[in-house]
Amino acid sequence: MLENRKYIIIGAFCLVGLIYLSRLFYLQILDDSYSLESSNNSIKRVIEIPYRGQVYDRNGKLIVYNTPVYDLYVTPKQVRIPDTTAFCRMMEMTRAEFDSIMNLAKEYSPVKPSLFVRQLSKEDFARIQDALVDYRGFEPRMSSMRTYPARTLSNALGYVSEISKKQLENQEIPYYRQGDYIGHNGLEEQYEEVLRGRRGVKFVMQNVRGVAKGSFKNGLYDTAAVAGKNLYTGIDVEVQKYADSLMQNRIGSVIAVEPSTGEILVSVSAPTYDPNLLSSRHFSKNYVKLLRDPYKPLINRPIMASYRPGSTFKLIQALIAQQQGTLTPNMVYGHGGSPMRCHCHGGNNLRGAVRFSCNPYFYNVFRKMIYHNGDPNTFKASAIGLRQWHDAVEKFGIGQKLGVDLPTELKGSLPDVETYDKLYRGKNTWKFSNIYSLSIGEGELLVNPLKLVNLAATIANRGWYITPHYVKGIGRVGEGIPQEYLKRHETDIAYQHYLPVIEGMRMAVAAGTVNKMADIPGIDLCGKTGTAQNNKFGHKYDHSIFIGFAPMNNPKIAIAVFVEYGGWGGSAAAPVAALIAERYLKRKTEATKLDEHVKKQYLLPPVSMLPGYKGPKKAPQIRKPEPVQKDTGRKVEKLKPMMASNSGE
Repeated sequence: MLENRKYIIIGAFCLVGLIYLSRLFYLQILDDSYSLESSNNSIKRVIEIPYRGQVYDRNGKLIVYNTPVYDLYVTPKQVRIPDTTAFCRMMEMTRAEFDSIMNLAKEYSPVKPSLFVRQLSKEDFARIQDALVDYRGFEPRMSSMRTYPARTLSNALGYVSEISKKQLENQEIPYYRQGDYIGHNGLEEQYEEVLRGRRGVKFVMQNVRGVAKGSFKNGLYDTAAVAGKNLYTGIDVEVQKYADSLMQNRIGSVIAVEPSTGEILVSVSAPTYDPNLLSSRHFSKNYVKLLRDPYKPLINRPIMASYRPGSTFKLIQALIAQQQGTLTPNMVYGHGGSPMRCHCHGGNNLRGAVRFSCNPYFYNVFRKMIYHNGDPNTFKASAIGLRQWHDAVEKFGIGQKLGVDLPTELKGSLPDVETYDKLYRGKNTWKFSNIYSLSIGEGELLVNPLKLVNLAATIANRGWYITPHYVKGIGRVGEGIPQEYLKRHETDIAYQHYLPVIEGMRMAVAAGTVNKMADIPGIDLCGKTGTAQNNKFGHKYDHSIFIGFAPMNNPKIAIAVFVEYGGWGGSAAAPVAALIAERYLKRKTEATKLDEHVKKQYLLPPVSMLPGYKGPKKAPQIRKPEPVQKDTGRKVEKLKPMMASNSGE
């Protein structure tokens, strides 16, 4: 019995030994993958970076494409440079630059490759290619550089640059390596995973000097790189470039959408810059220069700038009041009893009040809304009414992020009961006299241009909107669009309440607060002017606003224009909107006099007027606004210091 056990144990040990020997034979003789991993001196693993997806406009015109370039990587441990001076001369760099780059590479890793020089053109690489054989430790890799033929849309597109150390450390799923490129800001960041594609791996045989001798096993173990998907946008690049030209010598923004789809047609942030500046080897130098520009060209104003909406907000007031039942289209208000004065003669109905932007009219409309609940307690009535008003305004997308497909949208501010409880340090410490500036879009209200173009689209659609978005297709037109950009959002305002407001908007352009030249024949533009206060320098330098849509029936374009320091909304912003609507609808500009008039205007303020300037508070006299029919009123009494002063159009 014991003898049998001895043989069993011996047999078990022999079996285990045989298994180990078989495994070793397989790994060392039969399995090429083991040989592959252990043959770094003869077989090199090369990562293939895929081409990023290209970007097109709504008509198939190329906005962004890839230009082939070469990146040069260095592995410090392997570096052998016989003559450093000659090497620096060949690379067109100073010895100090060379030492700095090498020190950074050593800090990252002595044995791992890191970026030495990026984006060498084909011509530059051809010049140094043969000489690199004499300098061990340097490895060229094929790459690509983003190129922008239209030279527009810089803020909305974003840019591609080397991944930061923080981004590397914060990866949830490890993908990027030191020296990799990644999208920053704009569409490049928002759709990074779609645009970047999928890496490939190629195994290359090389000799002891690192010279490639061909593919290993005829590419049996290679994995092909998969190019990123193309991005199709709703942008009309022809109209986009025209809008850029109209916003020269101005600070502000233009954003236009197709009301029926929510697709963004035009997105201008002025002043702008050539996006090619941030896709060259001189990225760092150009970025710092743009960052230090006092006019802040890197800010994407359509979604990041915050303004008071001014008189454009009166449209929302009119719609909510009608739905609530406190306003009818034929209701007339005069100027009596209002703390706000106006430049119209008063006694208007709703259409006339929108046409002439009557401040006292909308003061009374707002007051009646707030006190609609009939509570005899003044403080309690204000709180109840404001809460109802806040909930109704919120359905227009105000005071929240709309969800545009860009990573830097700001939500703005829509004050509520809690806002004023905090502002006035307690409940029942404020009343209507503290909040009436909201009636004409002033006070604590803050919106970005995206919110107001969405309002214009909502009115154009008579009560609903689709979240504004840039994407029109991923991979192919109409495919891959996120579901949130196909969903309708209802405002719960009845269709019939929009009709008198739209009629008033049409009258405002035809014979109201808008420069008469902006009523271009055949466009049928409906709009509303606004003036956002710039209290630091007085009303002459207020920000000019216009929102509208065209044509009046079956609208094809909704638009919002902000011109900072532009004065009246009807003089600076409205003509820009009218010309862009004409170019989009007619595909040409027939209003040549208006075009010349707009392009001759110089509304760029001196640096001393910009936010953050530490000099004297008195504004320099740069120009006077164009003489047009005034479309704003000023309040008579001064509000409490913690309240924003209110002015309307």
